Amino acid sequence: MTTVHEPTTGTAARLSVWPASTTEPPHGDLAVGGGVPLAEVADRFGTPVYVLDEAEVRDRCRTYRDAFPGAEVLYAAKAFLCRAMAHWVDEEGLGLDVCSAGELELAVTTGFPPERIVLHGNAKSPRDLDTALRLGVGRVVIDSPAEIARLAAAVGPDGHQKVMVRVVPGISAGGHEKIRTGTDDQKFGLSITDGHAAHAIARILGQPQLELAGLHCHLGSQITTVKPYLVAVRRLVGLMARLHEQHGLVLPELDLGGGHGIAYRPGEEALDLTALARRVRAELADACATAGLPVPRLIIEPGRAIAGPAGIAVYRVLSVKRTGHTVFVAVDGGMSDNPRPALYGVRYAPRLIGRRSTAAPARATVVGRHCEAGDVLAADADLPADVRPGDLLAVPVAGAYHLSNLVGRPPVVAVRDGLARLLVRRESLEDIRRRDVGL
Repeated sequence: MTTVHEPTTGTAARLSVWPASTTEPPHGDLAVGGGVPLAEVADRFGTPVYVLDEAEVRDRCRTYRDAFPGAEVLYAAKAFLCRAMAHWVDEEGLGLDVCSAGELELAVTTGFPPERIVLHGNAKSPRDLDTALRLGVGRVVIDSPAEIARLAAAVGPDGHQKVMVRVVPGISAGGHEKIRTGTDDQKFGLSITDGHAAHAIARILGQPQLELAGLHCHLGSQITTVKPYLVAVRRLVGLMARLHEQHGLVLPELDLGGGHGIAYRPGEEALDLTALARRVRAELADACATAGLPVPRLIIEPGRAIAGPAGIAVYRVLSVKRTGHTVFVAVDGGMSDNPRPALYGVRYAPRLIGRRSTAAPARATVVGRHCEAGDVLAADADLPADVRPGDLLAVPVAGAYHLSNLVGRPPVVAVRDGLARLLVRRESLEDIRRRDVGL
């Protein structure tokens, strides 16, 4: 079952994928967050600029909390994280999942309780694991066999760490092949089909300092139907039943990840959250009853569905030109702040703000300023035919996977005459912290 954002008529249709606070004053600007004009934000802070509607973030956190009573809801920080976001999520009662030491330290130094944080990652560095143990992270999700011995050694014989195992249930789901992570032919997790998941679990049970808290899976991103999650529940409960038979093991937690699809343009489908919650709970109860197991605590990890619709990117037009049959509108950002269209063909619906145009709409391709032919932000966008340099374009649903993953940029080293010298130093966590200036 899906929810469709229908483009009905008038303002409601035009603003259906914008934050709920968005208003359209008569002079042509858009205002968000209780009346803050986007054009004024652009003039004050410059462009490109990302605008995050705090009320939208908080409301979406509450929607998840209300839809899944009794479940643990973790905000997936890989979608977007800053100190303020961690603070809002904490105040709304959600936990956090992180994928790097940078995200983890940022959250904890903001005051987020480490016991409510889960560490993910298919290739955790020694620093990631050491930071997780030093700060007391609640759970570490094991993603590969090598992590088991490495984590056990880091914990030490007298230590203790709760872990989960990320299993691959063999389900293809998601909006594009590059964001489908539930199949056996990608880099994440351990397969149920080939026995690697069961083998890793047996190894974890042989490490007394590691406590196996449950199973984890993540099917992919931009999933708009409930069925893949129901299939995942059945397959994971099947694995839990086999573990109970073989080891007498009763796992208290089951994490279904996130990947909940949202609408980027009016008329697109979005996952029906109410139906998801109702049907997943029913499927889990039924599967556990059939297997003779107690129902584990459900964990879900929405990221995009919380941050995405709350974010707006604002760009300034630098040039407009016609090449063949295509009108190219070039802006002052691009794939450096939004790689998603280049990576997997995401389509956005930008609109002119800051002035009211009476020109008829015309089809245009909004492109970035970077020296790559793939630097396209929005193909086949409907913009006024008189769009011109200096205009402002606002792009809705820009809160997730644009400015994400707090991993510092690497250094640059020059070599000559048998010597190496540093040209550009490694970006540190302190560099990232110094940019993050507000709550």
